[in-house]
Amino acid sequence: MTERESGGESSRVRMAFIGCGGMARHHARRILMQGDTTEVGIVCEPSANSYEAFCELFDEAGKAPPSNEPDLEKLLAKGELDAAFIITPHVLHFPQAKACLEAGLDVLLEKPMVMNAEEALALIDVRDRSGGLLSVSFNGSMSPQIRTGVEILRSGKLGRILNISGVVWQNWLTFTNGLWRQDPEIAGGGFLFDTGAHMLNTISDLAGEDFVEVAAWMDNHGAPVDIFSVAIARLRSGALVSMNAAGNTNSGIGSDVRVMCENGMLQTGIWGERLNVQEMEDEELMPVELPESLGTWQQFLRVRAGEMENPCPAEIGLRMARLWDAIKESAAQGGKPVAVGS
Repeated sequence: MTERESGGESSRVRMAFIGCGGMARHHARRILMQGDTTEVGIVCEPSANSYEAFCELFDEAGKAPPSNEPDLEKLLAKGELDAAFIITPHVLHFPQAKACLEAGLDVLLEKPMVMNAEEALALIDVRDRSGGLLSVSFNGSMSPQIRTGVEILRSGKLGRILNISGVVWQNWLTFTNGLWRQDPEIAGGGFLFDTGAHMLNTISDLAGEDFVEVAAWMDNHGAPVDIFSVAIARLRSGALVSMNAAGNTNSGIGSDVRVMCENGMLQTGIWGERLNVQEMEDEELMPVELPESLGTWQQFLRVRAGEMENPCPAEIGLRMARLWDAIKESAAQGGKPVAVGS
């Protein structure tokens, strides 16, 4: 019986990292800070260099490094796992998540969930048939800030949403040059679908409703994928949304999201890095103090233990995938408005 089935936290979650690249190592560092809640017994990584760098983290923490089985099918055949954290190139997300769910594992899946809405619908079907847990590892949706922001917006405290504005910037073009992130067949897109996916997802989560129409423009800036993008959209309620992504800046990385409502405004970031609220009687935005999160895996464990609702289920991933499909379609037609699939 797995921990999810027993509903308790008495035993450690036996998990596998699928992928040991830079982002996997970032998550592993945070997991190693969380005590003995998780047992990382095995990984699936074809690169010897990435596996070696991953093992160094465990050596530094005084823990035994996990073994490596580069073949996912063979890894899953070994059994004795409760969950998997998939952190691989975007094109691999769907087949790997499908395989893990069908093998009886719960899955935390790195963003973006899948490459398009067709894959999103297929993965939801796999999840439903397997009965497994599937969460998408979006820092925003998994953060206390975005979850609290959603609660405030749904409560009606600020009134009806009228307009949402989001922007993200990063020197992405430089540090991804020559990497798979600039290969459209592997990455599925450029800056807007990589770092910018956090913006698309956080806005989708805060909006809480479907997009119905979008117009978008993209500039590859000499790269094989989009570097600069602008999209304007309309929600089913009629609220308007703007999204601006600048992937070639010399100002590091940052973001801002503002939700303008009838009776106030909510400000946050695409990763949930802040939460400020301004009500009608307030002269300025006021910070909302919230506890710090130790990352998406910590939240995933809480979901498995029944302590909280799944903050980023596949349905949020589907809403974002439909938005992304429409953005690409509009941009390919020079910004022509297109209907968002449903």
